[in-house]
Amino acid sequence: MKEDLRQIWSQPDKKQASKVLDDWISRAEASGVHHLMKMGRTFSMYRHGILAYYDHPISTGPLEELNNKIKTMKRQAYGFRDMEFFKLRILGIHESKYALTG
Repeated sequence: MKEDLRQIWSQPDKKQASKVLDDWISRAEASGVHHLMKMGRTFSMYRHGILAYYDHPISTGPLEELNNKIKTMKRQAYGFRDMEFFKLRILGIHESKYALTG
C-alpha cells in the first residue's frame, strides 16, 4: 500500500492521479486495518488539496529545510542574548543557500 500510494505523484496528469488516489482510498478503507482505514478517510478529506499539486507543482521542501536549520541553530544558541546576531545568522543561511544555487 505504501508503494502504491507513491504512484500518485508519478501520474502524467490530474485525471490519472485522481483515479490512482481514489483506488488507493477504496482499498485502504476496505482493508480492515484500523490505521489504513483512518488514513484513507483523511486522504478523502484532503483529496482536493492533494490533487492540487497537478495544478501548481510546488513543494514546501525548501521551506521545511530552512525551518529545520533555524531550529537547530536556535537550540545551539540557547542562552545567548544577542537577538541581532541570531537574525544575521538566519539571513546568512538564506544567502549562502542561494549564493550556491544562484
